[in-house]
Amino acid sequence: MKKRLLLYPAIIGVFGILIWVILEQGRLLPVKQLLPVAATPPATPAAASNWWQYFDNLKHPLALLLLQIIAIMLVARLFGILANKIKQPAVVGEIIAGVLLGPSLLGWTMPSLSAFLFPAESLKTLQFLSQIGLAFFMFIVGMELDISKIRNKAHDAVMISHASIVVPFFLGVWLAYYLFTTFAPAGVSFLAFALFMGIAMSITAFPVLARIVQERKLTGTPLGTMAITCAAADDVTAWCILAVVVAIVKAGGLVSALITIVLSIVFVAAVLLLVRPWLARTVNRHMSRGRQKAAISAVFLTLLLSALAAEVIGIHALFGAFLAGVIMPQEAGVKQLLTDKLEDVSVLLLLPIFFVFTGLRTQIGLLNESHLWVVCGMIMLVAVAGKFGGSTLTARLMGQSWRQSVSIGALMNTRGLMELVVLNIGYDLGILSPEIFAMMVLMALATTFMTGPLLDLVAFSERKKGLLAV
Repeated sequence: MKKRLLLYPAIIGVFGILIWVILEQGRLLPVKQLLPVAATPPATPAAASNWWQYFDNLKHPLALLLLQIIAIMLVARLFGILANKIKQPAVVGEIIAGVLLGPSLLGWTMPSLSAFLFPAESLKTLQFLSQIGLAFFMFIVGMELDISKIRNKAHDAVMISHASIVVPFFLGVWLAYYLFTTFAPAGVSFLAFALFMGIAMSITAFPVLARIVQERKLTGTPLGTMAITCAAADDVTAWCILAVVVAIVKAGGLVSALITIVLSIVFVAAVLLLVRPWLARTVNRHMSRGRQKAAISAVFLTLLLSALAAEVIGIHALFGAFLAGVIMPQEAGVKQLLTDKLEDVSVLLLLPIFFVFTGLRTQIGLLNESHLWVVCGMIMLVAVAGKFGGSTLTARLMGQSWRQSVSIGALMNTRGLMELVVLNIGYDLGILSPEIFAMMVLMALATTFMTGPLLDLVAFSERKKGLLAV
């Protein structure tokens, strides 16, 4: 037991020092200078079909938005069903649908249709809708976290989850050292680029993992409980680190970054110590008197204010939405009520918009040279080695069997939607270039896709072992 207790500071300390060393060395790398922006020629309007007088009405912003949503829902639903047919979570098919609706397929094979369906001037509206959907979704993710489970299995779960963050974070920073001069956008410092590569390698998709555990009937089993607990601890830690990274990047200078971090700590403390008890009292009072609408109004007000405060501070509105979900009261059935109201709209309507918006940014055609695919392969190798390898070996060191350890590693390697959220934040901040963004999206797809086959392989090996023993 004493050896296990020493493992935590040893692993965190060693990799923390290595990350610091690379960041210090990275300060010596040259930063690309910003080039003057060339004037963009006015877009040529797509040729209209004059033979049908109502065709032009589809170009009206509202009509075009409705058409986009219909097309997105149909394609996302189709690919979600196809993903389920091959025993993959629906989110894998929906992400693929988003990529195919972007320039990687639709824009390449049918540029006229792509330009008509997703004109450049309409992308801002899609982005805002996707951000609203993400805020609701992160709120639901926060509500699904069971903090009591993290407390009950605190030592092993925190050890595995933090090792599954610090190891890939180190590998991401190390990889950034070699990619910086070639792939970092102009004007981006090594610190910003390295921190985002590190956090992008460290994310686990808690919602996707939870659904895989549920679909495979692992809920309540030691493996399922440990995996969900590790992912929950991973999610909380990773989002806190992401908030700090965004604060540092947005602030620019050291003093501004420290002020932002202090404000973030004050914000989190205020939400946990002041807002949570007030919200619990308010919701319980309204629910006990049968005033569900009043209770829901208080919850939505808390969600919006938390997201607004996080955005103003500079740590992104999504972190505020996530934190608002974490503080939802356990009693009065309000969590189930909120999930019923929000989940379908968020998951079925708004999240596919986010996938397509991400797909419109993903230009796989940019990877048109062999060395770029070599770099893409390196990113995938580092991602799997850090997350899968780090989680598996740490779980084994903590006394789990090899079967349990490999299964935990496979589940923790699931990135899915959460990875896309981080990548879009990095892209919006101008830290990730289009090439790196495309490579990282492919990595998110590959690591999510491999979870099911890895679990099947573990189950097959166990069955084979059992037959040989008989």
